[in-house]
Amino acid sequence: MTHPFPSAAPTSVTHEVVAHLVVAGEPPVSLPAELRYDRTDPYAVCLAIGTASTGTVEWVFARGLLSEGTRRPTGVGDVLVIPLQSHRRHAVRIVVRSSAGTAVLDIAASAVTAFLERARAVVPPGAEGRYLDIDRAVEQLLAGGA
Repeated sequence: MTHPFPSAAPTSVTHEVVAHLVVAGEPPVSLPAELRYDRTDPYAVCLAIGTASTGTVEWVFARGLLSEGTRRPTGVGDVLVIPLQSHRRHAVRIVVRSSAGTAVLDIAASAVTAFLERARAVVPPGAEGRYLDIDRAVEQLLAGGA
């Protein structure tokens, strides 16, 4: 599959951030985290929390959801993204749910915005379809490994 953009351009982004785990009645717990984007999965972003010693938990969700969530509350179901603004801080709250429970994570809005700008440089919004490898996606679906 050929892409209409130069191969020297970056193909992925990894942006280290600090995620603050919010627990009711307790001070937030700061956790190392990464926001990741790869043009081979152009509609998705990955939020990875943890370290090599503690293990890493990853959530994959729509890049558009993260982008929209920097401006207004958005999402339904397993991932919600909510902008937080106060006189002291600007953050993006990401609420993720799974069968194991719910995590509420706050990340500095400036870090999320910087990540999204870097991801836009890899694949501009609206150009994602140019990077979809339909043959590969069909093979994964048929093999049961989407």
